[in-house]
Amino acid sequence: MSLNKEERRIIVGLEYEKATRTFQQIEEYRKLGHWETIANRLYYSVFHAVAALLIKDGHSVNTHKGTVGQFGLYYVKTGIVPAECGRLYSQLQMLRNNSDYNCYFDVTKDDIEPMLEPAKQLISTVGTLIKDME
Repeated sequence: MSLNKEERRIIVGLEYEKATRTFQQIEEYRKLGHWETIANRLYYSVFHAVAALLIKDGHSVNTHKGTVGQFGLYYVKTGIVPAECGRLYSQLQMLRNNSDYNCYFDVTKDDIEPMLEPAKQLISTVGTLIKDME
């Protein structure tokens, strides 16, 4: 899909807005102790932020696995974002997959808590990187 500059700007904004809105949902689920739901929301908040960044720079977003790979290739390996961001994104994807698709896999507070602040920071970093679209 080929986007003109204005269409790209709108879609990037919508993706980033979805990332921040999804991350905000986490606090309510924390109060309820819904750790599997938080794993899902945490992954998708980062996914939408990364999608915004990829789209901003003219890359396509087709699959979840492909998005992780492109993020690593274009932003982690080039040093635009720290390697920890790539590892976090991969870990979140695996956690979400296990949580959503394996009935024997339990997500706990101990699994989630260490990922919250780094995910928030990753989303913020993306926000800074896409800011120059205006």
